Amino acid sequence: METSDTVLFKAEFNKLVKPYMMLYVASIMLATVIGIVLIPFWFLGIGQWWAQHYYDRLECELTETVIRFKKGILIQVEKTIPLENIQDVTFVEGPLLRYFHLCILKFETAGQSAGQAHDMQLIGIVNAQELRSLILRQREKRIMAKNAPSASTSSNDNAELLREIRDILTEIKAELKKPKVS
Repeated sequence: METSDTVLFKAEFNKLVKPYMMLYVASIMLATVIGIVLIPFWFLGIGQWWAQHYYDRLECELTETVIRFKKGILIQVEKTIPLENIQDVTFVEGPLLRYFHLCILKFETAGQSAGQAHDMQLIGIVNAQELRSLILRQREKRIMAKNAPSASTSSNDNAELLREIRDILTEIKAELKKPKVS
């Protein structure tokens, strides 16, 4: 992935993502008549190939300003989310995920619709709690930096204000020195 600023965290993914994804897809296949017929082929090679390629394409990195991630085989998703747009990072664990010692990080962003939330999640990040904390801390830094007035802008504004006050005082003194005409 290309980066324009310093990478703070490059995620590693747990190898147990592969068997989890095989079982996850197989459970979906069980719900359809065609899927039931294809399950032997899934477990005899296609699923292993698919899970390996899915795992190989997983990427995630946190920079000073954004989080970027890639995932997918047939449908590849590559997202770059500015940190100040992230509202929350949810940590999800279910029984099957716990069995494989995995979790899902789900990214909730400002202004997203319910359909977008599905695309903004990653499974199997090693040290996911650490990444979650780091994302939230870095987001707060970005928001604070964005909201705080810069010192140069503030000093320029103050200098301009002082010039205006000086000019007004000069005008008042000039008015006071003028002789009053009666």
